[in-house]
Amino acid sequence: MTAWIIAALVGTAAAALSYLRLRAPSAPWRVLLGALRAAALAILVALLLDAPLGRPRVAAPGVFVDASLSMTREGAQLARIAWDSVRGAGGDSTWVFGDSVRDGEEASPVVDGNSRVRPVVERTMASGRPAVVITDGELQDSSALDGLVSGSRVIVLARPARPDAALVSMDAPRAAVDGDSLAIRITVAAGAQGAQAGTVTLLMDAQQLGRWPLEAMSAWSERQLDVRVRAAGVQGAAVLRAAVSSPGDAEARNDTLAAIIELSRAASAVFVSTSPDQDARFAIAVLRGTLALPTRGFLRVAPGMWRNEGSLTGTTEADVRQALRDAPVAILHGDTAIFGPPRGATLGPLALIVPAEADEGEWYVAATPVSPLSGALAAIPIDSLPPIAAGTPATGAWTAVETRRGRDPVRRPVVVGQDEPRRVVTVTGSGFWRWRFRAGASADAYAALWGGIFDWLAAERADRRSAVPDLNSVRAGQLIRWRRGSSADSVVRVVIQPRAVSPGKTDTLTLRFTSGSAVHETGALPQGIYDVIVPGGRTMLAVNASSELLPTRPRLRSGSVGSRVQVDDARRARNRGALYVLVVLLLCAEWVARRRLGLR
Repeated sequence: MTAWIIAALVGTAAAALSYLRLRAPSAPWRVLLGALRAAALAILVALLLDAPLGRPRVAAPGVFVDASLSMTREGAQLARIAWDSVRGAGGDSTWVFGDSVRDGEEASPVVDGNSRVRPVVERTMASGRPAVVITDGELQDSSALDGLVSGSRVIVLARPARPDAALVSMDAPRAAVDGDSLAIRITVAAGAQGAQAGTVTLLMDAQQLGRWPLEAMSAWSERQLDVRVRAAGVQGAAVLRAAVSSPGDAEARNDTLAAIIELSRAASAVFVSTSPDQDARFAIAVLRGTLALPTRGFLRVAPGMWRNEGSLTGTTEADVRQALRDAPVAILHGDTAIFGPPRGATLGPLALIVPAEADEGEWYVAATPVSPLSGALAAIPIDSLPPIAAGTPATGAWTAVETRRGRDPVRRPVVVGQDEPRRVVTVTGSGFWRWRFRAGASADAYAALWGGIFDWLAAERADRRSAVPDLNSVRAGQLIRWRRGSSADSVVRVVIQPRAVSPGKTDTLTLRFTSGSAVHETGALPQGIYDVIVPGGRTMLAVNASSELLPTRPRLRSGSVGSRVQVDDARRARNRGALYVLVVLLLCAEWVARRRLGLR
C-alpha cells in the first residue's frame, strides 16, 4: 500500500507542476490533461517500485524431515513419526536433509551420516518462505536455524529413553615397533538411561589383547579407560578394534571402533630427551602419527635415571646409548652433549633440538628461506603463528626458519641444517607446542615443520608411499584427509578396495596437492575396512559407524525459530503486462488532447 501512495503523490505532484502554471486552455481541460499525466506517472512509479497488486497471502511453508541415522538409533521409530507429523504441518512441499537437501517421500531411506541444517537455510533464502523442520533435536549446526525466515518452526521428536553404552573414541599410536607397549585411551559414553556394568575388549586383527571391566554409568556420562597392551607377532598394517559389551544395550551399531596401526620389526627413529616437555611430546606424536614412523623414545627424568617413553619402564643409559648409535634416524632433545660430541653418538641422520631460555623474549617467524624443507614449509601462515623462544643460533649450510623479536629488523635463525657428510638439522628454539595447541592452521603448520624435518632426515627409509590417510580412524560421513608422503608427487592416484567384497570392486581417487600444501580432502566413505594402494606401497583405512549413532543429548526444543524477514507472495506490478500498455495509452491520450488544443 505504501508503494501506491508514493506513486500517487509523485504522479499528482508532477502533473500539478505541469498544468497549474498554464492559463489556457480552460480549467476543465487542464484538469483532464493533468489527470491523464498523473495516472500515467503514478503507474510508472509503481512499476519502478514493483508495488503489490493485492493483499499478501501467508506463504505455505516447506517441510524438511531429518534423514540422519540418529533418527533410527536405539530402535526408535522417529522416522515413521516424522512422516506422520508431515501430514499436519500444512506445507506444500516436502524435503529430507542430513548430508544434503533433496526431494523426499515417506519411503526415503534414513542413512545420512550427518544432520546439518545449514543447507536447509540456504535453500529457503532465495524464496523467503518459512520452513518446518522435523528432527530429533540432535542437529550439528543448530545455531544456523536463526537464518530461517520468521514464521518457521522446529518440531523435535522425543526419543524413548533406553540404556546404551557406545565407544566414542580410541586414541592409539599410528605406528609402533613389534614388541612395544602401546598406550591406548578409550572413551565410552552412556545414553539417556545410562549403561549397566560391562566389559571393554581390545583386539588386533583376530588376536585378543585384553579385556577390562566397565563400571555402571549414569545418564549422559563419559568414562575414559587408559590401557596398555603389548603388540607382538604382527608385521605391517593391522586393524586394532575395541568393543564394549553391556547388558541391555539398546544400540549395537556404536559398540565397536576400529583403527589402523602399522607395526615394524625395528624402530625407524629413536628420540632421546634429557628435558622432556611439550615440544618433545608432540614431536614424537608427529613421528608416529603424521609420518607413521615406528619410533622408540627415551626420557631422562633425573640424573642417571632413564625411562622408556610411553610405558615409563626403566632402562639403562647403556641401552639408550646403543639404541641411539644403531638408530636409522636419531633425535637428541635437551642436552645434546650428554653422550659426548652429538655427531659421534650416532652414525645416521641426526636432529639436534636445543630448547631456548624463556627470558630470551618472544620471537615470531619472519621468513622461511629456500632450503631442502621449502616444499613442506611453503604453506605455513607465518603471520598468524604464536611466538616461540629463540636461542643462540647455530651454523649450517642452509637456514629453513628465521625469526625476529617484535619489530627488530635483526633476524635469528632457529632451524639450520647441512647435507654433507650426512644430514643434520639443528633447532635452537622452543615453544613450538603453542602452534599445536592453537589447532587449525597453526596445528597444520606444526605438523608441516616437524614433518618436513623428520621426513627429510628419513629420506632413505623403506616407506616410499606417495600419500597416506592423515588419521588412522575416521567415521562414516566424515571427509577423508590425505597427507602427502613424497613432496615430489603433486598428483597421486589412490586405489581403494573394501575388504570382504568381491575382488575387482575398487574405487579410484585422484589427489591433487597444490603448491605448498601437504593435505588434501576427499569425500566420505561408507563404514568398513579398506585396502589402500598408492604409488610406493599400501596401507589400510578404517571407517567406523557414523557419529550420528553415538548417544547425544538433544540440543533443541520444539518452537518458533528464524529472524529473517518473510517475503510475501502477493502479485507484483511488474508481472502485469497490462500496466505497461496502460501507461502508453494514457500518455498517447494526453498527447492527442494537447495537439487538439494547440499545445505542444
